[in-house]
Amino acid sequence: MAGKIVVLGTGGTIAGTSDVAGASVGYTAGQLGIGQLLAAVPQLAQAARGPLVAEQLAQVDSKDMTHALWMQLVQRCLLHLDDKAVAGIVITHGTDTLEETAWLLHNLLPSHKPVVLTSAMRPATALVPDGPQNLLDAVALAADPGARGVLAVAAGVVHGAREVAKMHPLRLDAFASGDGGPLGWMDAGPVRWAHGRAPEPAAPRHGALARQLGQRPWPRVQIVLSHAGADGSVVDALLAAGAVDGLVAAATGNGTLHEDLELALARAAAAGVAVCVASRCPQGRMLALPPDAPWSSAPGLSPMKSRISLMLQLMER
Repeated sequence: MAGKIVVLGTGGTIAGTSDVAGASVGYTAGQLGIGQLLAAVPQLAQAARGPLVAEQLAQVDSKDMTHALWMQLVQRCLLHLDDKAVAGIVITHGTDTLEETAWLLHNLLPSHKPVVLTSAMRPATALVPDGPQNLLDAVALAADPGARGVLAVAAGVVHGAREVAKMHPLRLDAFASGDGGPLGWMDAGPVRWAHGRAPEPAAPRHGALARQLGQRPWPRVQIVLSHAGADGSVVDALLAAGAVDGLVAAATGNGTLHEDLELALARAAAAGVAVCVASRCPQGRMLALPPDAPWSSAPGLSPMKSRISLMLQLMER
């Protein structure tokens, strides 16, 4: 018999409901339990190729994702990935912070089995909900013998954790993978990999930290935006309040910063705050900063994912 597929529910629009019959907006996220979502898609049993196990971790709108829930999710994933009877994991998640959770898990979890995040742009009570098909695709992907590492699937497209980003507030195909493109597509059941076979995922950069998350506080890392008229006052206020361990500057273009914000970041760095620069441009990669730069850079990572990377780096110090 094929291995088990474990489905971890965290809420999101995929579990959302509306009081207005058939409405696609104006709903409340995270209202249905994971058992209800699975029961609504009888084809899951065949797609799983083996036993299907459900576990409810939370029922939240992912805009309200917390470090505590992240820690719980990592711990449950580690437990199931260690189980030889488990072939893969599916996580139902809200779209708003799915890319952040995917990047966190990519950096922490072992990559020998698939961990697939899926979501929905319409609630379960919509006239034509997209959640059931996304869930079916996620289970089929998690059961694919070649799948490895942290993946995301929605609207029939398979994305990698590094590249995936929410690019549209309403469209069903809200996610994209930028210049790198998707890893594959779900075509009527099995996955069609973009390059003919499943990609080999990299080893987790912070794998040793995964089992220690509950023993260390989460660093306070904030994102500040470079824009016309930026004056650095937010950085100075955070410094004055002693409320920051790290800063990610969402820079313009190829990592450029407003001169006043740059001066404020220099003051923060001199005070011992870890500073990282990431481009706010949604596509392409900024060039790496020179070795003598006063702070680090995150080529190819969004400011949100750069924040996660900086937090993990600080936790390992």
